[in-house]
Amino acid sequence: MTSAAESNTASSKQRPMWRNWAEVLRTQNLSSDQTMDMVSRWLLITRASVFPMTITSGVLGGLLAVAGPTPAAANWFFLALALFGLVLAHAANNMINDYFDLAGGVDSANYVRGQYAPHPILNGLVSKGGLIAAIAVVNAIDLAILVYLGTERGPLVYVFALAGLFISVFYVAPPLKLKHHGFGEPGVFLVWGPLMIAGTYFVTTGAAPAWVFAASLPYALLVTVVLFGKHIDKLEADAAKGIHTLPVLLGETQARFVAQALMLSFFVVMGILVLTGTLGVWTLASFAALPRCIEVMRVFRTPKPAEPPPGYPLWPLWYVAWAFLLTRRAGVLFALGLVATAIYPVFL
Repeated sequence: MTSAAESNTASSKQRPMWRNWAEVLRTQNLSSDQTMDMVSRWLLITRASVFPMTITSGVLGGLLAVAGPTPAAANWFFLALALFGLVLAHAANNMINDYFDLAGGVDSANYVRGQYAPHPILNGLVSKGGLIAAIAVVNAIDLAILVYLGTERGPLVYVFALAGLFISVFYVAPPLKLKHHGFGEPGVFLVWGPLMIAGTYFVTTGAAPAWVFAASLPYALLVTVVLFGKHIDKLEADAAKGIHTLPVLLGETQARFVAQALMLSFFVVMGILVLTGTLGVWTLASFAALPRCIEVMRVFRTPKPAEPPPGYPLWPLWYVAWAFLLTRRAGVLFALGLVATAIYPVFL
């Protein structure tokens, strides 16, 4: 006769696989009492928990095609292809970062990357050769999408894509190692803002007006806050390895202040864009994220706790999790505001 504890353990291991996937997407971890399935494995290898930021950038670019100050004909098939390509590019970027950080001696079992979530190679999720093969396959699919969209929309597609690829690869890859010299945060701002949002708009409509680049700035600020939070969490470990992210260069107190300023800048820029008629009035729905912003700023005003709260999955990361909550809330509200604008446009 089995005990209650044994029954509970057996029951937990029999939960549907989709619940494992949901846990990985939510926490970038899988509970130790769960059996690793292939989908969960690759969600962990590609760090799929951060894909929502990329999807949001792409969706914003597509929605701006039908919710901007000037009407544009949208090709939704091209948008879908662009979104798929962006997610693949983000997956490849994450795997490339893990490969080069391990090869360069940055990642180890004692470094932050190997503590808050499983590392693809260090934790045995994939071999080094398997990771290289996965990077090659994902990039090959992305290249096919790029060639098709470039043929249909013109050479500007290549400019957007290759600029993003350059920043993504050399974020950690030698000889540039942008992250190591304080250029990682500006690079992320450019990729998740002007390159992704304006690039997706161009793929969807065939045009790239100046106002779209301006409209891409608010969400780019929020994604930059997420990276700032992560680099503040890793500040001491990065400094010890000679990795000079902006938080390392600024120091923790100043970096936390800059992160808070970036949060507030999202609302300031959104307001300016609405007042100048670049965005519709309904996008002010994003201001409903202000209470969450105040909550997150309160966290950033204080040092990280010495111990994680009970059940907290991402330790030793702390600030990045809070920044992600704000980015997700404000990004969804921004998108809903664009949907409302597409249905009933109101511009100042």
